Amino acid sequence: MQSYLVAFTVALAAAYFITPRVKELAIKAGALDAPDARKVHTIPTPRMGGLAIYFGFVLAVFSSMHISHEIMGLLLGGTVILAVGVIDDIKQLSAKTKLLGQIVAAAVLILFDIRIEWLTNPFGDMIYVNYLSIPLTIMWVVSLTNTVNLIDGLDGLAAGVSTIASVTILLVALQQNFWTVAILTAALAGSALGFLQHNFNPAKIFMGDTGSMFLGYMLAAVSILGTVKSAATIALVVPIVALGLPIMDTAFAIIRRYMSGRPIFKPDKGHLHHRLLAMGLTQKQAVLLMYVISGCLGVSAIALTEVSRLYAAFILLAIIAVALFGARKIGVLSNNDGVLKSSDSVKTH
Repeated sequence: MQSYLVAFTVALAAAYFITPRVKELAIKAGALDAPDARKVHTIPTPRMGGLAIYFGFVLAVFSSMHISHEIMGLLLGGTVILAVGVIDDIKQLSAKTKLLGQIVAAAVLILFDIRIEWLTNPFGDMIYVNYLSIPLTIMWVVSLTNTVNLIDGLDGLAAGVSTIASVTILLVALQQNFWTVAILTAALAGSALGFLQHNFNPAKIFMGDTGSMFLGYMLAAVSILGTVKSAATIALVVPIVALGLPIMDTAFAIIRRYMSGRPIFKPDKGHLHHRLLAMGLTQKQAVLLMYVISGCLGVSAIALTEVSRLYAAFILLAIIAVALFGARKIGVLSNNDGVLKSSDSVKTH
């Protein structure tokens, strides 16, 4: 059996069977998400389910590949971001403290020489970033970590979208014969999918920041590994398109708040999943629709690696145009959504 299939199977089974144990641990630790007037769930629900995703991923990696210097750095950084998430799920860290933890986790990658050293130039050769490598790497990792974290608003949403993004990067890695990236993304997809069995509506457990930050961090780190291998492989544009849904939702939130004169980091109820629920869709319907959108973006990301630069540019422009049109129709860019109190979270659950 191919190593990436072993990784996927081990991660899937491990996450699935570990999740009930994590649920018991979360209850004992008091990591419970209490319902309120804003949230969809009606009973206190344990969070911190990301522990199961983490253990599924780590077990899969150790059982399917050689642990090199780079892989050790990736696992160490993932452990740091996991610890930040666990503490936040139990004690609710401040935004500044959480950001600091994310920066530390990103710095671990840099210490192990996992960094962005070049960018794709659509009009010529690669652009080497030189001394900008460190801040660019930190910005990339922190941005993707928070992007996945912000979309964790409905049962099964972040786990499903992360699974689709992981499979997208996996398929591109297989196209390019980069087995390290393929095994890592297979493990990530398997662990997220295994957890999803317990997290889909009605969710028995939430992944919490423990899971959403870990998934975002790993997708960011693995995509950097892809850029290290070759200019022809998983350039940063592939994970950007694969994660286009949460990235665009975050971008629209920033635009919406800026246009209304609100603080950019002030939570509101204007996110895509909020709008879909307001339109009358059920949680399941909204999540499934967002899966379909993510799947279409995943196919587009794969297509980008198979076409000329001209066609790739056309695909990207088409995605942006459709996103803007859809955002205006659904009302994601409008300002009549109401503002949450500073103590509230943007997450529906």
